[in-house]
Amino acid sequence: MTTTDPAALGELMHTAFRGLRKRWMQQLAPYELTPHQFRAMGAVARAGHQGSASGPGCGTGLRLKELAQRLNIAPRSATEVVDQLEAKGLVERRTHPADRRAMLLTLTEAGERLREAVLSDRSREAGEYFSVLPDEDRAELARILGDLAAERE
Repeated sequence: MTTTDPAALGELMHTAFRGLRKRWMQQLAPYELTPHQFRAMGAVARAGHQGSASGPGCGTGLRLKELAQRLNIAPRSATEVVDQLEAKGLVERRTHPADRRAMLLTLTEAGERLREAVLSDRSREAGEYFSVLPDEDRAELARILGDLAAERE
């Protein structure tokens, strides 16, 4: 089916996204993770590798407020996600070295290992999902989606 109708394109994109999301949720189920939890783990991991946005010398980790901003969710929702991850032993709260009233979120060793395992599985799953497209179509899709994503930033 070839179309240039924006509504039809939107519906096709939505259908493809639903397929990807369903596979993603099925992939996370054995790890007992939700997509929100995994996204939070990724944000915490990136902050740990880059240092906190709270400024130099503040240690590595991510404040809860920063996590909520990065995930574009309410701080209360971020607290719930972090509480769930902490209960699973995947993240921990540490006292901020420059502000003892603040806490920094970091991944535990178990969280790092789990995140790496999920990323490996995700890469394999995505490879299978997109394998129906020839290399040149995947490259074109990446270009198109990149253009659409850049337009929204």
